[in-house]
Amino acid sequence: MTAGCSTAGAASPPPTLTPTHPRPQTRPADSPPATATPGNGTTTPTAPTPRTFPSQPAEITHGPRTRPLVALTFHGQGDPAIAASVLGEAEKAGARVTVLAVGTWLDEHPDVARRILDGGHDLGNHTLHHLDINSMPEADADAEIRGCADRLRRLTGSIGTWFRPSRTARASPEVARLARRAGYPHVLSYDVDSLDYTSPGAPAVTRKVIGEVRNGSVVSLHFGYADTVTALPSLLHELDRRGLRAVTTTELLS
Repeated sequence: MTAGCSTAGAASPPPTLTPTHPRPQTRPADSPPATATPGNGTTTPTAPTPRTFPSQPAEITHGPRTRPLVALTFHGQGDPAIAASVLGEAEKAGARVTVLAVGTWLDEHPDVARRILDGGHDLGNHTLHHLDINSMPEADADAEIRGCADRLRRLTGSIGTWFRPSRTARASPEVARLARRAGYPHVLSYDVDSLDYTSPGAPAVTRKVIGEVRNGSVVSLHFGYADTVTALPSLLHELDRRGLRAVTTTELLS
């Protein structure tokens, strides 16, 4: 089993759909206001764009170990009802998360991009088809990165704040270079793998994360598994009990 991602097959890209539910977003202080015009002719605020964090490496696995903050990051694919449940559970606990969305998933469920941003969460790029990007020829890998970036830009006005490679925990040097060329200064990896995609049961997901998480950790989770929804309330409770607060990756590194 390939580390870090589920092995569900890729879907063919459906027709492009237009976004809904445009409304103002909370923007980082250093980001100037901007607007984008989606296909329906309405104007919606541009979502936050990628930022360079000079103190961080090209591939980020964790944030500062000096502050009691962690980032829960979700691979965005699967049943949108599960995604909505995860976001709702996080928001009830006052937590914010980071979603790395698969481009074809955004094609199938265009409303989810704005829902993520409206909840105050980070939204990023997890390639177009969720294939083994490190093994692809350069042109194909580039198309995977840019294809998802195009979907995000069409739906939100931005290519998203982060890029995470698919079917791998770490990007090859070539994929990292292609990501930078597409506009992502950093590749977002992680230092804690929940293994929720193996469907081990909610208690096992919570134990795995809590057993490894510490200040600055970036945790890998998935939307597409019911165990993750079931585990999230207890996971957030245990983080709080240990004095750790779940924030977006942008906040973790700021």
